[in-house]
Amino acid sequence: QVQLVESGGGAVQVGESMRLSCAASGSSASVNVMCWYRQGPGEQRELVASITGAGDVKYAHFVEGRFTISRGDSERAVNLEMTSLKPGDTAVYYCYADLQFSGASLVAWGQGTQVTVAS
Repeated sequence: QVQLVESGGGAVQVGESMRLSCAASGSSASVNVMCWYRQGPGEQRELVASITGAGDVKYAHFVEGRFTISRGDSERAVNLEMTSLKPGDTAVYYCYADLQFSGASLVAWGQGTQVTVAS
């Protein structure tokens, strides 16, 4: 069983920066892709950024140039560096992992961490 443990989050002012981290525990699986999603109040969950096991990254248009996704200290860890934060970035941020182990796909979500950007 794979568990994703998130850290970071909290409240900041407009224009400030924040870092979110996520690590997969309980698994020696390889990474297909790890992502950050977010869900704002009354909104649907949306993809923010992704990084494949090969290191290819993609960003949603609304964070490109402000957010950076990168691998953490281990293969199954990912960070999200968020800069120039806006009130519209206020949301619960979720880590997502699609892992591969012995030919089987393992998918897991983190519990979510609140990010609040105050104007």
